[in-house]
Amino acid sequence: MKADIRWLDDPQVFRVNRLDAHSDHKFYENKEDYEKKEQRLKQSLNGIWKFRYSENAMERPADFYQKWFQCRSFDEMKVPQHIELAGYDKIHYINTMYPWEGHIYRRPAETGKEKGKGMFSQAEYNPVGSYIRKFDLQDGLKGKRIILSFEGVEQAFYVWVNGEFVGYAEDSFTVSEFDITSYVKEKDNLLAVEVHKRSTAAFLEDQDFFRFFGIFRDVNLYGIPAVHIEDLWIRPIYHPEDGKAEIELDIRLSQKKKEKNIRGKIKVSLKDNAAETKTVLLDETENLDDPAIQTNLPVEGSVNNVLHFRYELKKTVNAWSNTDPYLYELLIEVQNEKDETVEVVPYPIGFRKIELKDGKMLLNGKRLIINGVNRHEWNARSGRCITEADEKWDIECIRRNHINAVRTCHYPDHISWYYRCDQAGIYLMAETNLETHGSWQKMGATEPSWNVPGNIECWRACTLDRAVSNFETFKNHTSVLFWSLGNESYAGNVLREMNQYYKEKDPDRLVHYEGVCHNRSYEDVISDMESQMYTSPENVKEYLENNPKKSFLLCEYMHDMGNSLGGMESYIRLLDQYDNYQGGFIWDYMDQALWVKDEVTGREVLRYGGDFDDRPSDYEFSGNGILFADRTEKPAMQEVRHYYGLRR
Repeated sequence: MKADIRWLDDPQVFRVNRLDAHSDHKFYENKEDYEKKEQRLKQSLNGIWKFRYSENAMERPADFYQKWFQCRSFDEMKVPQHIELAGYDKIHYINTMYPWEGHIYRRPAETGKEKGKGMFSQAEYNPVGSYIRKFDLQDGLKGKRIILSFEGVEQAFYVWVNGEFVGYAEDSFTVSEFDITSYVKEKDNLLAVEVHKRSTAAFLEDQDFFRFFGIFRDVNLYGIPAVHIEDLWIRPIYHPEDGKAEIELDIRLSQKKKEKNIRGKIKVSLKDNAAETKTVLLDETENLDDPAIQTNLPVEGSVNNVLHFRYELKKTVNAWSNTDPYLYELLIEVQNEKDETVEVVPYPIGFRKIELKDGKMLLNGKRLIINGVNRHEWNARSGRCITEADEKWDIECIRRNHINAVRTCHYPDHISWYYRCDQAGIYLMAETNLETHGSWQKMGATEPSWNVPGNIECWRACTLDRAVSNFETFKNHTSVLFWSLGNESYAGNVLREMNQYYKEKDPDRLVHYEGVCHNRSYEDVISDMESQMYTSPENVKEYLENNPKKSFLLCEYMHDMGNSLGGMESYIRLLDQYDNYQGGFIWDYMDQALWVKDEVTGREVLRYGGDFDDRPSDYEFSGNGILFADRTEKPAMQEVRHYYGLRR
């Protein structure tokens, strides 16, 4: 197969040779590596790459991936990094509109006469980043199946290895992986990545943020063991009435040899590492030679057959919550027929129960109150390319200010964030990478004549795939209480299917979506709770006093722009008046602004939307956080700390 530039224009082509999404578990080749936390099966490709910027696809060096291509004229680019923050292209902030409005007329495919031919592939302005990286395989990966993993690339990209086309992917904020075993060598490999700023994915990624592009998250290689846990679905089942628990496990195995039978054993243990005695709550061995197991083992190339195990714990467990984020360590060890360990997979898990009962959301049998905040990933120097230090600082800030919940607005975050929230007891609303604001709300009015995805068939698969990726990657995280379909995308049958997918795959969690308040015909088939934005306390009361169908949650409220948050007490009082009012998520956590050198004074200053000659723009609307962009707390944080501290 050859790469086709026309894929940029077709919403039905959103992944080519991209592997299916799977759990984000770490894996080690032996116990020694696991105990040292040394991932010798992982090789980072972060660092300095060769780079060329082009204004559009017609001007790009189309043959740059060829082994004979000379890239002496290329610049150098740090990966990960936004291309705009390396000095190329234009910095642009916009909220509800699509960034091209007022410059060029575009409509999504199949929303009228617009067919999309050449919309992005032949656009005069649609920048391209051409990346080149040479690498040798590290010793731990040699002789193994090799997976190339991109954790975040905005917005559409093509991949070649040693001159051969590997694949194509969209969906900027979820992991895209490719099997490159047949292309890679032990030494002198050439990796080429072509990133396009916009494709049809742009219609689905109209979030309220700066519009960047490029490889902005980690790039890694993984060496896959001979027998490998491809996917792991852990379902801890907790009974708050007596503290008893069970664990259900679905394990999908693969093997290097093309034989149907996989020999060996799987050992499953659960340890309480917080206890002084390192209590073992579970210690089981499953023999893969068992005929009952063999009939369910995955055949080569299959992704559907899994091993299913259920274990009842003989001891009671400690419940996980914001006030006591108690975690246990699940450890899965794969052994071959010689009883040699070939893979070790650890995963931290907690026991908790989220449910709807008598019109209220309950956690571990008690009413759940959300003292939440919406959080964009942000660093004033590097944009959404954030650091481990940023994440750790945010966790500490959130905890000390009595915030107990985060909505990952409006896309999946770095994988590490979900682990940190597990450890810190932060309740997550895990949002799918979807916002189509500009397709249905124009100049503040609801006008969905060309809304996507809506009910349009050609937008169905690419949208559902985003829900699948969100679920499959983060399904094992205790901190995830809610799946969110996305943000401000109106309503329609595609969103209803997304909701149905989450409910069928994971009935033990709740599903959230706010947009049905704009189209009540979908009220009963999308979202477990009534979710609204910025509605007044009086309107919340009105809903709750008139035979409400659902509990009420403010997915965005207070809007901390300028001298705001003075009315927070009026919302907090509602918690004492209505048991089915569950709180909300402040908009938002941190200003989006960038450090630049002032042209007059020479000093570093923070600049917001509109300060970069970006048009159209929503200007200082990028600054509505309870933190300034340099992570200084605003005076409004005093209100947050006080009122959230009253209802912990």
